[in-house]
Amino acid sequence: MERTYIKDLKENIDQEVTINGWIHVRRDQGKMVFFDFRDMTGLVQGITLPNSEAMEVAKTVRPEWVVSVKGKVNQRPEKMVNADQENGTIELEVLEMEVLNEADTPPFEVTEDTAGINEDVRLKNRYVDLRTERMQKNIRMRYAIQKFVRDYLDKEGFAEIETPLLTAPTPEGARDYLVPARLWPGNFYALPQSPQQYKQLLMSSGMERYFQFARCLRDEDTRGDRQPEFTQMDLEMSFVTREDVMAINEALLIALVETLYPNKRIQEKPFPRLTYQEAMDQYGNDRPDLREDKEDPDLLAFAWVIDFPFFERTDDSDDPQAEGEWTFTHNPFSQPKPEHLEDLMAGNNIGDILTTQYDVILNGFELGGGSIRAHKPEVLQKVFEILGHSDEAIQQKFGHMLRALASGTPPHGGIAWGFDRLIMLLQNEPNIREVIPFAKTGEGKDLMMGAPTNVGQKQLDELGVIMRKLDK
Repeated sequence: MERTYIKDLKENIDQEVTINGWIHVRRDQGKMVFFDFRDMTGLVQGITLPNSEAMEVAKTVRPEWVVSVKGKVNQRPEKMVNADQENGTIELEVLEMEVLNEADTPPFEVTEDTAGINEDVRLKNRYVDLRTERMQKNIRMRYAIQKFVRDYLDKEGFAEIETPLLTAPTPEGARDYLVPARLWPGNFYALPQSPQQYKQLLMSSGMERYFQFARCLRDEDTRGDRQPEFTQMDLEMSFVTREDVMAINEALLIALVETLYPNKRIQEKPFPRLTYQEAMDQYGNDRPDLREDKEDPDLLAFAWVIDFPFFERTDDSDDPQAEGEWTFTHNPFSQPKPEHLEDLMAGNNIGDILTTQYDVILNGFELGGGSIRAHKPEVLQKVFEILGHSDEAIQQKFGHMLRALASGTPPHGGIAWGFDRLIMLLQNEPNIREVIPFAKTGEGKDLMMGAPTNVGQKQLDELGVIMRKLDK
């Protein structure tokens, strides 16, 4: 008999069906055994009547066993109807039950919210944790959001284009993960911290409107809400101004919330705007929580922060009078504001140069950031000179970018959302690990797979890698 999903059982009253799934709950009442059966679409109550053929199996099965159940869909008696449950008006009379796989006793109750369970235990047994109702909703909503964004941008003329995971080191502000190149001993690939250069190269390629859900990897120090790998919704557009990029992103975010989260209220539309200086003067940071009622979990206070400084000083010394070298505040590929271009090209008033950077913030978090990019090679060249790179180093590390910009690259700009963070906020979760299917700990460990781990000497020899102990 063809399988029926639990969500469709109401359409099969008085019919015999077969469902496949897990035993969610088992209640042995002596003469009768009651069950809650679960598949990816929902729950239904089942009942095994006295002297039925299924009773022998029903007496032996336990929660989380995987079963195939043949049964008759019955309307519940009026006094037994549970209007609060999705299938509260029906029950499945179990006629036959086949055990497809037994299960060890789970490390925690799948029937309960695991938010209060030790996180290391949850992450080590993530495949069990993901069976819980809350985690199922989080991951399925992650897909729903992703699909909504894809469909929306498709209608706006964007193409989803994948960029490489094996690339060269980039100056993104964090350490790269390095991958030894076996065929080129002594050389390394780097895993991308972001697709920044590739997406600009796609604008050089004439793609004009690009996006992707990009995997980004950064070897950063331990922090509670940080993951070594995370997802960006990455987007770039040609022949645009800052206003164009901000407008399409604002419209997309509004449509997403109003379609998928109608219970939530966006505090202000259009999104308010603050300059970086206004945010710092009024709130002391550049991602203020602007909610009128911070106790309301369904209130969303979006805003834009604009007019960021392009450069800031580094200071690695203990001397308060010392001035370090110049570094970028967001990324070096930005275009200065038009009125500051002359100063940038002349190397004047560097600390006062403002960039076309824009951040979208939500409830005290930076949701995403982007800018209009330098699309002329002489502008990008000057930025790297201000950052202290020699001509030789610029050509070695960024020659491909300069050549691409000199090949006829249109004005362009884009943005990258922290996709995990967006889902975390929309799902009212306290951290991004609750919305990442196979998350790592704050220390970057995969407790389920046991990574990172040692590798054998044979593999190290093939890669030409020699290990030595580091002083901690």
